[in-house]
Amino acid sequence: MQIEQELAQFVCELQVADVPASAQRVMRQMVMAVVGTGIAGADEDGIVALRDLLREAGGTPQATTLVFGDRLPAHSAAQFNGTMCRALDYCDAMAPGPHIGSALFPAALAAAELAGGCSGGEFMAALAAGAELSSRLNLSEAQYDGFDPTGIAVPFSAAAAASRILKLTPEQTLHALALVFNRCGGSFQSHVDGSLGVRFVQGWVAEAGVQCAQLARRGVTGPVNFLTGHYGYRHLYGRGTLDPGAIAANLGREWLLHRMVFKKYPSCGVTQGMTELALALVGEGLQAQDVRSVEVRLPPYAFKLVGKAFDPGANPRVDAQFSAAYCVANAVVRRSSKLQHFAPAQVFDPALREMIERIEVVPEPAMNARGHAAVDLDVTTNDGLTRKRGLDIPPGFPGADLDDDQHLARFRDCLGYAPMRVASAQADRLLETLQGIARLDDVRSLVPLLVVR
Repeated sequence: MQIEQELAQFVCELQVADVPASAQRVMRQMVMAVVGTGIAGADEDGIVALRDLLREAGGTPQATTLVFGDRLPAHSAAQFNGTMCRALDYCDAMAPGPHIGSALFPAALAAAELAGGCSGGEFMAALAAGAELSSRLNLSEAQYDGFDPTGIAVPFSAAAAASRILKLTPEQTLHALALVFNRCGGSFQSHVDGSLGVRFVQGWVAEAGVQCAQLARRGVTGPVNFLTGHYGYRHLYGRGTLDPGAIAANLGREWLLHRMVFKKYPSCGVTQGMTELALALVGEGLQAQDVRSVEVRLPPYAFKLVGKAFDPGANPRVDAQFSAAYCVANAVVRRSSKLQHFAPAQVFDPALREMIERIEVVPEPAMNARGHAAVDLDVTTNDGLTRKRGLDIPPGFPGADLDDDQHLARFRDCLGYAPMRVASAQADRLLETLQGIARLDDVRSLVPLLVVR
């Protein structure tokens, strides 16, 4: 059996009982993170414009949008929900950059509505299969080399989950994955330039997954050698250094989705460590007025993503989320890092600008050996003393996992920040339903709880 066929068969045959409890727990955490972030992101830049565009285009009402409750074609609902779930960049992630859940969950939910229902067990199996595929197709920093990992690895998650829920055959699923291979794309330049393209790539990935599954169900074929062919994934994105055999090795026995990251702070993954270090110094008594200078040292990959001089433009939240200087200054001045701190009005706070001017961010190639998100932070105070701190594994990364209370706090923080407030009774019922999602008779019973009246 070819590797591509093996992946398709895995998607079709995986049962929720085959998914270990630890992997199911990661999937529940992923869903909580995505749902909370999506509800909180309903009023962010670009969301109204996208909603207006999709409603104007119309089409058969097949699936529901989060918060607003609009009925749209399934692929359009997936696109809207995926975009909104990424808008605050507080969803799940994985080094060196793919955001899986904010495309996977919207695609799976839209497919469940399109299919006329789906048990919670089937839904969780679809999520696990999709997340595992993208985890295995995730590449290294050198292989991505500027491609947006979400746009490259995650389309397979969305297509896999939609295919499973729509009950495609293994052959049809193979073609859905092959078709979505042709939808891979996106650049990290969206992040560097602080553009809304970051969140829109997420929506396009969710849309493509649903649409490719629908096309494959109708008999449309794709390049079935999408991994191993001359111009397949191995060549185009693996740059000839990807071992296809490793992608399927121990499939269903070893779960790479355990590498998923859940952010403690609402900003880019590579800013988590520096935020943690700055807040630790604050906890030791550091005061903003005592800081003379700060040096932040990062591996070159992280520096390219968040190291440029902070100069907020048309999308200040994105600029702040992807700025090392802003994240450190925010932690020192405001003594915390919350969703509201990245709102445009707070991004332009003069007190923060003054601190940012004291911060220098520099690349350090030797830090590559310490990992994707390693950081060193040197803070010099007005008395001439320098406090040196370093961190290789930020909070929320594998090896420094958030506990259940921290996941719950993230979720509650998102609902508290949401522009359209969720009533307390609905929030409690939503949380209870998410935590028991595998036991639902029909996952569509979750949908009314995701709409804010």
